[in-house]
Amino acid sequence: MRLLKQTYWANQRTLAQIEKSMRHSACYGIRHKESGALVGFARVITDWATTYYLCDVIIDAAHRGRGLGKALVAHIESQSEYADLRGMLITRYAHALYQKFGYEVLNGRAMVKTLNC
Repeated sequence: MRLLKQTYWANQRTLAQIEKSMRHSACYGIRHKESGALVGFARVITDWATTYYLCDVIIDAAHRGRGLGKALVAHIESQSEYADLRGMLITRYAHALYQKFGYEVLNGRAMVKTLNC
């Protein structure tokens, strides 16, 4: 919850929403070596057959700029269960990071119904 409160997209989510979203996702994290604190998080929603949605990628503000986001996305992208699936994500920022993994910005095609979550 602490990490997601640092985001523009999830800072209004309740603890119940976060817990439910995590139960229905494959979750990935990065822990600080000495303290054990969670400093990075991401989750994947998938049907395991055609598509996966990479979401809630966040690195703690105090640990950004060290390549942790790249390492986290690289780890997720290396998982064999996603190898033959179409990946998608929605983000305002960090396009250059995701383009390194083959994501492209789509104009005039991607559609989103925004909700307060």
